[in-house]
Amino acid sequence: MTASLTFPLVRLEAVAVNQGGVPVLTDIDFELHPGEAWLLTGPNGGGKSTLLGLLRGELSPSSGTRRYFLDGQWRTSAVRALRSFALVSPAQEAWFLTRDWAQTVQDVLLAGMEGNMLRLWKADAAALTRLEEVARLTGVGGWLDQDFRTLSHGQRRRVLLARALMGRPAALLLDEFTDGLSVQARAELRGVLEAVAASGVALLLATHRPEEAPALNWKHLRIVGGTVRQAAPTSSSMRPAPLLLTHHASPITAAPLVTLERASVYRNGQHALGPLSWTWRTGQHWLVTGENGAGKSTLARLIAGEFFPALGGRVVRHFLPRDLLSERRRHIGLVSAELAIRQRRGWSGFDVIASGYGGSEGFAPDLTPAQAARVHQLAERLELLELLTRPADTLSQGQLKRLLLARAVLSGPTLLILDEPLDFLDARAQVAVLALLDEVRVAGTHLLVIAHRAEDAPSGLTDHLHLAVGRVKVAVGATSRER
Repeated sequence: MTASLTFPLVRLEAVAVNQGGVPVLTDIDFELHPGEAWLLTGPNGGGKSTLLGLLRGELSPSSGTRRYFLDGQWRTSAVRALRSFALVSPAQEAWFLTRDWAQTVQDVLLAGMEGNMLRLWKADAAALTRLEEVARLTGVGGWLDQDFRTLSHGQRRRVLLARALMGRPAALLLDEFTDGLSVQARAELRGVLEAVAASGVALLLATHRPEEAPALNWKHLRIVGGTVRQAAPTSSSMRPAPLLLTHHASPITAAPLVTLERASVYRNGQHALGPLSWTWRTGQHWLVTGENGAGKSTLARLIAGEFFPALGGRVVRHFLPRDLLSERRRHIGLVSAELAIRQRRGWSGFDVIASGYGGSEGFAPDLTPAQAARVHQLAERLELLELLTRPADTLSQGQLKRLLLARAVLSGPTLLILDEPLDFLDARAQVAVLALLDEVRVAGTHLLVIAHRAEDAPSGLTDHLHLAVGRVKVAVGATSRER
């Protein structure tokens, strides 16, 4: 017992990590001790996620020494660390969403008890007792029988935290954990993390929003260009909060762009939205809010044509002469968590952006010189030029998010639908993205932005749609009422 309190859980000495022959981390010296709480900050692509993977043992050092002190002895093997260090990350979420088999939330949690991705064993009484404890602590008890893939982004984050806690880890590694969570969910899970830390579990939180971290005695580690140093985190509030709503005159007389008529959506048999009747008119730019699971992302994908309404409902896209898949993809720009997951392949950054011309994903048509110049113009604007030749699956979440925004605005879409557009972005990138969105709106594109934070909404939004349990709770500046 004395040794476990004296020695670090993990020690890195002069460690470097190369991926695909490219240096990602260099000369890393770091120790994580039991009960410590570390905030890890730094720009997109700086190496935060790589460092978390290195600490857990998912990645191996290219040089230097990594040692663990677990079960009273030093180890160089990461096998035990894969169970003792629990990770919650976007990559885990992507893993579950890209598998074709159904896993219930209960399956996901029970698999986590053994550090596995799949539940390959029958739960005994002890496992079911632990399941009940963790479900109650994290608030996921109502979803245990639900397919993980049908949950909202924020709900999936909560489930992955519950999964990480099942095996009573010695350390909990969190990668941009607060992104995708509603205000209420962030408050609830801050309390959970504070309780976990009080039990002696070490925490390491990688974040662009340090102000949202739980109230703990944090130490601060900043990583830039693959190297780390102890330093206070920089604030993510480089920009003023914009005015959310700028009401326009008589929107009810404007021509409709999209009409939903008693539209309901079911995902793998689970009710996700509606019945919802609502109209998006010319000149309107919408802010959409609501708790995790209210149906916001489902609404975005329904408008974009990724989902279809159940029998008895209808979606009319008035601005399309022919409502075909090819036409929707060319005239509706979409940035979402699910779209990002589908891009995690070997496509180059150039291909990701250029695919917006054809509405495909990852496969760019033959471009004219003017079109290629437009790709480079947007890449330069969002500081992506060095990423054009890199495979998408080597990029950070923030880098990929900027590529997808460039893709979405590439051809000047009629509608631009953004689901949490500033998630995973560092402060500098947030400023650049908000400025670009303002220009796109002024140029004639209509915006619909889903945001849990007021400061994440771009300027110039005119109307507010708040969803509650899949229905309209309030629609300001429109004719819709609660349905």
